[in-house]
Amino acid sequence: MSPLTGRPIGSQKPVLVMKLDNTRNAQPHAGLIEADVVYIEEVEYGITRLAAVFSSEVPRRIGPIRSARITDIDLFAQYGKPAFGYSGAQRKMFPYLKAASLYDVSPYTSGSGYSRDNRRRAPYNLYFDGKAGIKRAPKATDARDMGFVFDEEVPAGGLNATKATMAWGYASAGFEYDKKGDEYRIWLNGQPARAEEWSGGQRAATVVIQYVKQTKSQFWDKGGGNTPHAQTIGKGTAMVLRDGRVWKTTWNRPNAKSGTTFTLRDGSLLPFKPGQLWIVLLDKKRSATITPLTKPKVPKPKPSPTQTPSAEPSGTQAPTPAASAEPPSPAPTNSPSTSPSPEG
Repeated sequence: MSPLTGRPIGSQKPVLVMKLDNTRNAQPHAGLIEADVVYIEEVEYGITRLAAVFSSEVPRRIGPIRSARITDIDLFAQYGKPAFGYSGAQRKMFPYLKAASLYDVSPYTSGSGYSRDNRRRAPYNLYFDGKAGIKRAPKATDARDMGFVFDEEVPAGGLNATKATMAWGYASAGFEYDKKGDEYRIWLNGQPARAEEWSGGQRAATVVIQYVKQTKSQFWDKGGGNTPHAQTIGKGTAMVLRDGRVWKTTWNRPNAKSGTTFTLRDGSLLPFKPGQLWIVLLDKKRSATITPLTKPKVPKPKPSPTQTPSAEPSGTQAPTPAASAEPPSPAPTNSPSTSPSPEG
């Protein structure tokens, strides 16, 4: 089973992480539906970027590709040393990227696998062949235990949560539960998140809203915008949505090399629904709106089957319980130890 999706895979495969644009001009995304995990990160001016983690399936067309940020270095160290593709970065960041636990497969190390789509305008036209990226990093770490657990069965508890929305300065994201498909439809920046490969758009089996401490970094762009740094090492609160419900959990990541766990109040791990996982890194100073937050209906237990008395011949009186020679047999149960033994 894949440690990133909970779905069956033939064997463990290396991890490729790609940075994608997340503005309206980026739509539709290519290859994103094949990602195992997708992160939403805040960058300058209250816009966001996507970071897609591929392992189970690696598509030949991923994009549009955009630049790396300081949050990526800590965030993806938990995947070991994955291949990491991006379009560029601030010059001051290159020493940090070089020292990071990443195999750099950006155009700065080689142009192999990158191409421009002339049907789209720059900078929203850079795409990457993911399989070429894996070949460029033959020692990239295979997908490994991240602390995630998966189960098709819906966990106990939780509240109804069919819709979740969050907003930044110039970006927004939304997740709307589709009961028929049993997944969350994704909205990015006020419009449905589209996919090149099919008309159904982007979907998530599980959505995690991970509240993080976000601070200013030492990196500023030419226009004076500061790059925020989301702290993904430590602990905090996370809301986990699956199957139309939400659970409040505690996320915990002790150090850079360890994965991130999501636990309930009793300390047990909350299982994700097998499939694609979206994680929103949301500044804890912001808040997500989740609705309707009502208690789910508990189905009433079905009445136990009762024995229908057999018809008595006319003129014969049925014995009363007091006159019965033996007590009535117990109702059958699923437990062999309580089932009546056969008479012989």
